[in-house]
Amino acid sequence: MSPKTRGVAVFLALSFAGTWLWLFVAHRVMGLSALHPLLQLPGFCVPAMAAFIVRRWVTREGFADAGLRLRLKTAWRYYLLAWFGPLAIAAVTMALAAALGLWRPDLAPLDEIVDGVPGWAAVLALMLALPLLTPLYWGEEFGWTSYLRPRLFGGRMAPSSIVTGLVWASWHYPLAFIGYVEFPRLLLGLLVWTLCFQCQEVILAWLFVRSGTVWVASLAHAGNNMVLFLLTGQVLGSGGGGLGTVAVTLLSTIPLAGLSLWIACRPNCAVAYESPQ
Repeated sequence: MSPKTRGVAVFLALSFAGTWLWLFVAHRVMGLSALHPLLQLPGFCVPAMAAFIVRRWVTREGFADAGLRLRLKTAWRYYLLAWFGPLAIAAVTMALAAALGLWRPDLAPLDEIVDGVPGWAAVLALMLALPLLTPLYWGEEFGWTSYLRPRLFGGRMAPSSIVTGLVWASWHYPLAFIGYVEFPRLLLGLLVWTLCFQCQEVILAWLFVRSGTVWVASLAHAGNNMVLFLLTGQVLGSGGGGLGTVAVTLLSTIPLAGLSLWIACRPNCAVAYESPQ
């Protein structure tokens, strides 16, 4: 087994075993809700810990290609895309739902995000909070996008992103059984969720490579969770337009898929990614 293959194998074993074991202990033994920070934070940081262990002690390859530098001067455009892109995709998702006749435009449910706070102020607060939340999502991006994806299929766009998205999605599957997300039709829900993760991974990988820093991908990940899916779920979900979780996820995936297709069709994405230096 080559050092690269051994490193990937150890990384996957540590990421899955560590996270799934913690979720079992935190939820079943400690009785924590799937939405409790003490359940989420340790589990979601496991991929970063696994990547650190592999880079430092298993393959001893170090961190030169990890994209740890902020690169604020050279990557500021990508930081802006990562920061405001999820809000734009949320708007496109809502417009799509309205165009399909699935939702009658009504932003009143945004007022319910925080009791006593107008919806516009809650959205503004979320946007301002994203940079502060970025380090939390680094725990996943340092593992999946910075370590795993470049080591699959030579980093070629289609196979590396698809497989990384599949692995990333399956790593999340236990959450569907402990109340983090509820799919009335479980298999269909997991299928749509997996497709959504794969589209996200294409975009996150593109941001990582173009910016040369994992922090841009981490910011975009924070935006996807705290803006895109929170707002679409609040407005289009049971509290708003009445659409179910699967329908909202699928609607959100459509613009993500369109953006992923645009990325995949770009000439510089037809070849293997180069690891940022």
